[in-house]
Amino acid sequence: MKVIIFDASTLITLSMNGLFNEFRKLKKVFKGKFIITKDVKREIIDKPITIKRFELEALRLKKLLDEKVLEMPSSLNVNETEVSKKVIEIKNIANSTFHGRGEDIKLIDSGEISCLALSRILDEKKINHVIAVDERTTRMLGEKPENLERLLQKKLRTKISFKKENFKFFKGFKFIRSSELVYIMYKKKIVEFGNHVLLDALLYAVKFKGCAISGDEIKEIKNLG
Repeated sequence: MKVIIFDASTLITLSMNGLFNEFRKLKKVFKGKFIITKDVKREIIDKPITIKRFELEALRLKKLLDEKVLEMPSSLNVNETEVSKKVIEIKNIANSTFHGRGEDIKLIDSGEISCLALSRILDEKKINHVIAVDERTTRMLGEKPENLERLLQKKLRTKISFKKENFKFFKGFKFIRSSELVYIMYKKKIVEFGNHVLLDALLYAVKFKGCAISGDEIKEIKNLG
């Protein structure tokens, strides 16, 4: 079985670029499961559906859930109690790893933490999966946590200290971004319109709508053809 765990950030990026029909087709090509956690559902559906400004987007995302394009962890025989226990563990470690201005720095929110929690559970169950997240901090925590010191120092303009012994806890997470997903849409000819600048347009569209990707990284993806 193959699984992609979706954080709110990636789904919002795809939504803002009007790519939900392509997302449905991607699910069929993927031949696996697209999963969101309860916390991510709260961020993208339950809360915004009560706010007029975000209601339409939330309804579109709810339709994906109703159609089972998106599914909950229960479809993998994972219950909410399992996820909640793991969330507490990860939250305590993640949000006490970096320190600045006399207090611990809250690095990541509940939705992102729940994605990491579910990932750990799927590791234990030996289910092949990746986490789709566009937010930079979460990916850096898993891939290059040592670089977060410099990023936080620049952002907060203060001296940052950290517990290096916590870094090992976050090794092993596998991430993709909406940029990789639109590249697959392009390669599989899922996007129905197109010309020689289509890939460039897709990659810059997600970059300008929230995907943390650099111009150099876009060049690298475009060189893949």
